[in-house]
Amino acid sequence: MKPSQQYIYKCRKIFDLIEQQYDQINQVADWFSETILAGRMVHLFGSGHSRIMVEEMWPRYGSFPGFNPIVELSLTFHNNVTGTNGQRQAMYLENVSGFAKQILRNFDLSEIDSALVISSSGTNIVPIEIAQGFKKTGMKVVGMVSVQHSEASESKHPENIKLPDIVDLVLDNGVPPGDSMVQVEGLGTPVSPGSTIGGVALINAVKAEVADRLTRAGQPPKVLTASCLVGNKRASQLFESAYDEHAHRISKLYQNNGET
Repeated sequence: MKPSQQYIYKCRKIFDLIEQQYDQINQVADWFSETILAGRMVHLFGSGHSRIMVEEMWPRYGSFPGFNPIVELSLTFHNNVTGTNGQRQAMYLENVSGFAKQILRNFDLSEIDSALVISSSGTNIVPIEIAQGFKKTGMKVVGMVSVQHSEASESKHPENIKLPDIVDLVLDNGVPPGDSMVQVEGLGTPVSPGSTIGGVALINAVKAEVADRLTRAGQPPKVLTASCLVGNKRASQLFESAYDEHAHRISKLYQNNGET
């Protein structure tokens, strides 16, 4: 089997595993919908390349307000690779205990909120402590990991805990240990990771279920929609109203900030 065929074959296996998680997907959609219908927000966090899944949920075409994408550039800006703002610094910072507390200090969190924390290994300190911070408020917290990769990896947390140990529900992106899925003859290590494929599939499955619940509840979401589908005027209206709704929702997260 050619390397490209290996990759496509293993991606299909990921989708097979995701199809076995409809119960989990529906439970997550129930929690997230309840938060959005209550006028609050679902918090999304991921460091490193897990940022991709955060931005896949919102904001992009086919998505809608109700989600708070928490993206720290110091943990996710990989473009320079080396030098200032490089990858070494980002990988170091995502295992600095206490950094998560400083991130969450910016938001007035509520037990009505819910959250999704994404970390394929589930072993880095900042995502774990972000999840712990969310849990302290009483909200429902979902973790997205590769179960196999997490089980095969050592936790970097001083208490030896991993993300699946502390969340209310786990979504499995379905990739093998190490993430990369293709063995090339003569090359000692595998290439071509699959966690983004699995993660994005889960994100959009949850998104679709949340949209269905909001619509059935009489609060259809304002979906960012391309002009080729609805025309320039309607597309512009949807974008503006969706961004306005996001602004109104996020304002509540700063409302009581600093109060003790």
